[in-house]
Amino acid sequence: IIRKNRTSVAVLSGNESKEDVLNLGKDIFTYYGLGCRNVSKVYVPKGYSFQFFLDSLQQFEAVGDHHKYRNNYDYNKSIYLVNREPHLDNGFLLVKESKELVSPISVLFYEQYEGLEELKSVLTENESKIQCIIGEGYIPYGKAQEPEVCDYADGVDTLAFLSQL
Repeated sequence: IIRKNRTSVAVLSGNESKEDVLNLGKDIFTYYGLGCRNVSKVYVPKGYSFQFFLDSLQQFEAVGDHHKYRNNYDYNKSIYLVNREPHLDNGFLLVKESKELVSPISVLFYEQYEGLEELKSVLTENESKIQCIIGEGYIPYGKAQEPEVCDYADGVDTLAFLSQL
């Protein structure tokens, strides 16, 4: 019942609608990184173009007005610029390629995959670090912060555990 840190990820196919991306935006920006159900990384097919994705997320630009979020955004942007690290920027969200699962606040990591078998292998390898997976065939976009009654943290039924003490 003692929990380790976890994060959530999303899987994109490149065929998402604007509504899908807007719903995924809820999973990214609700509590913006302060919970295990926040999406901090997306897996995208090799060669994925982020233009539609970033344009679709413009509805969430008000998150950049929160001073603590903005401080993180400004800090991470300056580090990436000074170190000449490739990244994308829509004015309030930085998108950076990384193998890491947990991104800093104001940053969304991404990783490219060649095929579904490779993707499944990566997800399986990291399953102990992932709270939930968002995407087609997984938890629907926009539902990361809406667990069902039987969605126990880390798969542990806390009440059953406590009743056995």
